[in-house]
Amino acid sequence: MNKSTVAILGCGAMGSAILSGMLHHGTSAEGVKVTALRKESAEQLAKKFKVTAYATEYQPNANSLAVHGASLVLLSVKPNQIVKVIQEISPVLAEGALIVSVAAGVTTATMESRLPKGVAVIRAMPNTPALIGKGVTGISAGASATAEQVSRVEELFNGVGKTLVIPESQIDALSTISGSGPAYVFYFIEEFIAAAMKHGFTQEQAYLMVSETFDGAAALLVKSQGDPAELRRQVTSPNGTTMKAVAVMENANLHELFFEATSAALARAKEIAQEMK
Repeated sequence: MNKSTVAILGCGAMGSAILSGMLHHGTSAEGVKVTALRKESAEQLAKKFKVTAYATEYQPNANSLAVHGASLVLLSVKPNQIVKVIQEISPVLAEGALIVSVAAGVTTATMESRLPKGVAVIRAMPNTPALIGKGVTGISAGASATAEQVSRVEELFNGVGKTLVIPESQIDALSTISGSGPAYVFYFIEEFIAAAMKHGFTQEQAYLMVSETFDGAAALLVKSQGDPAELRRQVTSPNGTTMKAVAVMENANLHELFFEATSAALARAKEIAQEMK
């Protein structure tokens, strides 16, 4: 990837995280062009990463300028902008260019139908922990993508965490687990902190206890590579305090609640895909 020219369109928080990972793993800043909405943002990107940056509000052809000659084009714009941006850049795409989209709900088929014949498309679904190099990214190849191109995208997203190569039929389901997953975790943390405060702790004390407990438990799970059910049982003494708490959660049927919640997210993802066709 080092000698290739890369364009990142819509280089916001996620695009910047991916860019940082690319540069950290050896991509030359000289070969990277990015776009942002505002001139100030483009100037900040150019200053921070030493890349060529354009502002779409200042230069109407900014996206076309960025993709000119690029072998890989990363679309990091909002889903409702994907089709418009693809139609804008199609006339200037380099032969053999690879399109990578991180937009939820927009299928490879939808993108391929607006691109020159034979242009390869790959969907990637990173989650927000990618911002700190702890992301999980699902990768799905379109009809024209080769194994070599998939490997290239894996390399790209390994710079911001871990990757899973999956069929596109599973990419929406993945987004309901790892993509939306941080929101579920933060929701639990919110409620856990609220419970601690009801028990008399200050907000600062509650935040410390809960955030460090989640961080420590996750680290223990990863380091031990253990079964989470077994790790839970190690904390749960027979007829002890933890057992009483877990029993309340089991009676609330959390098992079904998790499935219902992720199923609702999946149904909405499929609706978005239909809207984007």
